[in-house]
Amino acid sequence: MPDLLSVENLRVEFATPQGSVCAVRDVSLGIGQREVLGLVGESGSGKSVTSLAILRLLPPQASVSGKIVFERQNLLGLTETAMRSIRGSGISMIFQEPMTALNPVMRVGDQVAEAVLAHDDSAPGRITRQHAWQRAVEALRTVAIANAERRARDYPHQLSGGQRQRVMIAMAIVNRPRLLIADEPTTALDVTIQAQVLDLLNDLREKFALAMLFVSHDLAVVSQVSDRIAVMYAGSLVEAGAADQVFGQPMHPYTRGLLQSLPTLHSDRSQPLHTIEGAVPSLTALSAGCSFEPRCGFRIEPCAESFPPLVEVAPGHMARCPVLGAELP
Repeated sequence: MPDLLSVENLRVEFATPQGSVCAVRDVSLGIGQREVLGLVGESGSGKSVTSLAILRLLPPQASVSGKIVFERQNLLGLTETAMRSIRGSGISMIFQEPMTALNPVMRVGDQVAEAVLAHDDSAPGRITRQHAWQRAVEALRTVAIANAERRARDYPHQLSGGQRQRVMIAMAIVNRPRLLIADEPTTALDVTIQAQVLDLLNDLREKFALAMLFVSHDLAVVSQVSDRIAVMYAGSLVEAGAADQVFGQPMHPYTRGLLQSLPTLHSDRSQPLHTIEGAVPSLTALSAGCSFEPRCGFRIEPCAESFPPLVEVAPGHMARCPVLGAELP
């Protein structure tokens, strides 16, 4: 069965006064029906740019190349009108920071209902505002907001952070999309609310047969929800594979460094945590070779000479490193 979403050789460049900046380069990934792909990486690695490129929500100065195929349609070749019909109903997105993503002077029920009315395409006017409001209230109930009818009349500032996040999720699922992009859905939430949001997303996935692109910098969160993992660094994928492969047998030095820096119950408290030396390179000064090469303790001469390809190191397990044979600690 073909992937629901297939991204091939995605490249995103931004025109700036200092010249062209490549924010995403050579990103290829696929998401199958009802599958959750965790896209992980630190801030600035290109995760959100990749997500916005899939929905074609990048600003005009962005130049996007490659292929983004959703249900056998190349989204980069569609008109804006055709793309609008896919956003929200085919592919939906939970945006970061619900307090800024929600309109502060509009009732949350109206904001969810607006998403319903925006996709009244088959017969304009077929869905009345009353019907859209009812669907909005039902969506709020679906995401476990208590007293949904009353809460739908509240403004964002009257809701807690967890409730605002649930409103964002309600907006994303009200039109029953096939693919949900969750961009840092647990950021700025305490661990109890994080767990509730993750349980909710898992329940919605089962209930509506959703596929999901789960974007996060938190390895612990990603490990709880993802079937497969893709790790990004400085705009490119450095490793991808099944969750147990990436977490159990990481191949790229960057992935290993990330996992070694996480404290566990078995960590030796008398020893400092492992750190990755150096800093993430500026996107305006990327070398021709591997972006991680200046920080890597296993670098060899070819690492700095050319951008390494993503190669299969085990069935379904990909990594972008010329030193895969090195015995890493």
